[in-house]
Formats: sequence, C-alpha cells, structure tokens
Amino acid sequence: MRLLVGTSGWQYKDWRDVLYPEGTPQRLWLEAYAAAFATVEVNNAFYRLPSYATFEAWRERTPPDFVVAVKASRFLTHVKRLREPEEPVRRLLTHAAGLGDRLGPVLLQLPPTLRADAALLDACLGCFPPGVRVAVEPRHPSWWTPGVRGVLEARGAALCWADVRARPVTPLWRTADWGYVRFHVGRARSWPRYGRRSLETWARRVAETWTGEGEVYAYFNNDPNGAAVRDAVVFARAAVAAGLTVTRTPPRLPSAAPADG
Repeated sequence: MRLLVGTSGWQYKDWRDVLYPEGTPQRLWLEAYAAAFATVEVNNAFYRLPSYATFEAWRERTPPDFVVAVKASRFLTHVKRLREPEEPVRRLLTHAAGLGDRLGPVLLQLPPTLRADAALLDACLGCFPPGVRVAVEPRHPSWWTPGVRGVLEARGAALCWADVRARPVTPLWRTADWGYVRFHVGRARSWPRYGRRSLETWARRVAETWTGEGEVYAYFNNDPNGAAVRDAVVFARAAVAAGLTVTRTPPRLPSAAPADG
C-alpha cells in the first residue's frame, strides 16, 4: 500500500523559513513544495474554482509523479447542497482537466448542517465518470448509517477519515479500495500541531486497515505556523515505521519546539 502525504495548500506566508528557504520568491513556492512533497490538496478551490489555464499551469510546473487532490466548489456542496449536481460536477471536472494525469481525488466536504440523504449523495456521485476518485467528508452525525455506507461502497467512493483535536470525528469505515484522511487541528501544546503519539496511532490505523495494494491520501489542514508541514513529516516517518510505503516529505526542517502529546 502506498501512502501519499501532503498538506492542504501551499501558499502560506508563515511557511517561509519552514518549507521555503529565505529568498525563495512566492512565484516559485509551488516548485519548492513539489520538490518536498508528492501531493497537495487544493483547498482554495472550495472558495473559487481555478480556471483550466491555472490547473494546466500547475501541471506544467510540477514533476510527473505529483498528484493534486481538488476540494469541490462550495457551490456544489454548500449552495446547491448536492442538488442538481450535473452542471457543477461537469464544470469542476472541465476546469480540473487542465491537470491531466496530475489529477487525484476530488473531495466533497459537506456542510455541518446538511443532514443525511443517501439518495441525494448517490445521485451526486453518479455524475462523476468512472476513473475519477471521490472522497466524501460528511459533518452531520445523521450520515453514519448502513445506507450511506452502502452508497459509498457501491460507488467506490472513500469516506474521508477526518480528525479534529487528535480524535476521529468520522467512523473509520473502509468503503473503497483506496482511502483519504484529513487532519484539521491537533491538541499539542504548540498549537495547532499534533502530538507524536497521536500521529503514530493514526499511522497504525492506516497500516492495519489498508493492507496489500491500494493508495491512501493524507493531508494536513493545520497550516498556521508551519504546523502542517512539520506534522506531515512526523506522520510520514511514523507510517514508514509502521511498514507503509510513503511518498517523499522534506528530509529536514528548521528546528522548532517539539509538539507535546
């Protein structure tokens, strides 16, 4: 099993001197990021869907093994609330086609006020063509039912395993032959980092669930103070220790106070 580890975005000014050496111009941050990590989640596509030309430029600026996960537009998930999904899904995929073979999974993060509707979810997932991986991150507890799980399994969609404050906030269902994990915020003393023991626990969870072939994508969304970069490195090392094959992460980072916990 291959674990792809990255962060939710790369354009953060407080990552200077953490991931981006002093003097690296902002226009070269993507190249610097792609040299350090093999995948990224484009979180800002949720707020404003990039154009085909922008996605195409990202493909041209990254190495052949780079994978870009794309968070679906809030127009689909929060405005339409999964209703009438045909046009929003078509527009998303038309724009993201600029990535070519760099395109990875599409993430549907649902509003916390959206209650479960298995039929609605099934219709939305049915708009994605075969070969496009879709991860779903529900945030209302009504979604944790056998019916919803059955829809995900039938469509080959991954339930996104989400963590908030070092605890899973979703069931740990394996619903596809691939997986998706998001780390939102840890509870280590050096906020918003994760503690080493928490990341080791997550690495073991992934290793015990995903055996044999397959891929799992893991992204750190706790970007302030470079926490996402540092935690991604620690998590990758824990995953290697757990016997997983892990994509590249930075070999070394500037020293920082250790994350407690």
